[in-house]
Amino acid sequence: MAGKFEVFVDAEAQYRFRLTTPDGTELAVSAPYRDKSAAVAAIEAVRECAGMGLISDLCPAGNSVPTSAAATPAPVPAACEPRRTPVDGFRKHAAVRRPAAVPHLSGVA
Repeated sequence: MAGKFEVFVDAEAQYRFRLTTPDGTELAVSAPYRDKSAAVAAIEAVRECAGMGLISDLCPAGNSVPTSAAATPAPVPAACEPRRTPVDGFRKHAAVRRPAAVPHLSGVA
């Protein structure tokens, strides 16, 4: 089951949306929008771009975390879909059976 987008009105009477996992864990909250149609348009833009989004590492070089940012890490939410394990570098799928080719008669001599 996939996550879901929820459109809501915040404390300042602005429209926002949030992305949640199937178990209700909040993954992201949007910026405020003046009307619901703008929030829905932003959801459509996120849907279009998120699957192809690249990850940019903006962290400082090295493996150390600055002491001011050292805190308990947030729990990682469970995956929305079960993970598929590739076999021999390829995913195995059931063979697709196609009907035998049947000659098409057009009626033209």
